[in-house]
Amino acid sequence: MSLWGLAYLVATALLAIYGLNSLVLTWLYLRHRREDAPCPPLAETPAVTVQLPIYNELYVVERLIDAVVRLEYPRDRLQIQVLDDSTDETTAVARARVDFYRVQGIDIELIQRAERIDFKAGALQHGLTMAKGEFIVIFDADFVPGSDFLAKTVPYFLGRPRLGVIQTRWGHINADYSPLTRAQAIALDGHFVVEQTARNRSGLFMNFNGTAGIWRRECIEASGGWQGDTISEDLDLSYRAQLSGWEFLFLPDVLSPAEIPPQINAFKRQQFRWAKGSIQCALKLWRPVLKAPVSIFKRLQAMIHLTSYLVHPLMLFLCLSSLPLILWKGGGRLPLAYFSLASLGPPLLYALSQRSLYPDWLKRFTYFPVLVFLGTGIALNNTRAVWEALTRRQNDFRRTPKFCLEERKDRWAGRRYSLSFNWMTLGEFSLGLYAALTTWVAFQQGNYYALPFFLLYVGGFGYAAFCSLWHSLLDRGLSLVIIKRECGHRMGSMSLTKGGERSPEGRKPSLERV
Repeated sequence: MSLWGLAYLVATALLAIYGLNSLVLTWLYLRHRREDAPCPPLAETPAVTVQLPIYNELYVVERLIDAVVRLEYPRDRLQIQVLDDSTDETTAVARARVDFYRVQGIDIELIQRAERIDFKAGALQHGLTMAKGEFIVIFDADFVPGSDFLAKTVPYFLGRPRLGVIQTRWGHINADYSPLTRAQAIALDGHFVVEQTARNRSGLFMNFNGTAGIWRRECIEASGGWQGDTISEDLDLSYRAQLSGWEFLFLPDVLSPAEIPPQINAFKRQQFRWAKGSIQCALKLWRPVLKAPVSIFKRLQAMIHLTSYLVHPLMLFLCLSSLPLILWKGGGRLPLAYFSLASLGPPLLYALSQRSLYPDWLKRFTYFPVLVFLGTGIALNNTRAVWEALTRRQNDFRRTPKFCLEERKDRWAGRRYSLSFNWMTLGEFSLGLYAALTTWVAFQQGNYYALPFFLLYVGGFGYAAFCSLWHSLLDRGLSLVIIKRECGHRMGSMSLTKGGERSPEGRKPSLERV
């Protein structure tokens, strides 16, 4: 076997391991799914600080602050910190809302830093120095927690001094907005319902998901605090805390609704950050994980967890290598047999999560093929992220845009924060054509068994490229409409009324991108 063929074999074997691990987590979930503990009564009300890290969140910051103020908890035991690193009008909107509630006696403050050092990790660590609470709750800007969030979480800490973190399940405000958001909802449900439940109740390492959770302050400080040397500060601190002996608890029945990215470029940006940050954490923590005094199985699961985004460069390698190997082998079979069982893992995991949550789960699961194409189509995007992590490229925390989409009629295109055309789209389009050529050659040489595998690449890269181009054109088109509308509006407002005064319309602010 040639070196190239051996590399191909290794890549397929590694991908099979990640696929088979989905079956392992599914089995662990089925084994432990009924082990949930009822919430004890809230016998005490320890001091709680809610931290809201925001950065240019013009459309959702008011909704976030309003929701957090409605939390049912004694006012003298609740502190709210709006950790604002914004560089636009978000600061003025947030300050006005903070001032509104301060007059009503709410302990809420807007905290700004001189420099945005270490991004979100730096903001959380800075806020911690001024926090009054024994417990620290974190919500990102696009979340809308229920008023009973603290009543459903804080009681679990009482009487459990080594419980360091509680993570709740993410809900979806706009899951039915489009096929793209429906596919993402399936992916998130699979992660939270099956993966997080399986890891937590099996005694494996799990992660705090960056938001919709609550930390014991002592746990943060004893584990080294928030650190900005990775862009997945949540995963980093999660593992450092668990390696220090702190316990985690996942509550799948406590729902924290949030907004799903409606634009594919926003989804790619989010995935890029998660992929790069995860591999950074793997590079930082692999030694202490392998040396941890825990079972071999637990250490193996931790390494699979930390390196899970390696599936995308592996997928890209297989895509690029298949055509040369087919031509070189002259019609011989590629070593793809590993996928026969491993490929069943993800569909079963996601189907089980839908069945566990929704009565109409079959209808919802019809969007699973979109998720399959989406997961394949972002291979180039996430490979670049992994490469940046492996080469220690400097961090650039690029936020995921939010647009306050609560109904299907709400729009994101043409609004501020929407993302423009990304040249990575041309790479995805080229890979789709390359995969189509590979499919044709495989068909000509009688490799019929491999056609579904190659067609997956055609559909995945084709979907990612088409959706990216379509969203870019849609955004551009609506932006031009808004510009024309605003220009006409401003020309009208510049005309003088009788008596020489400007029309009051000229003072109306616009929050749209112009």
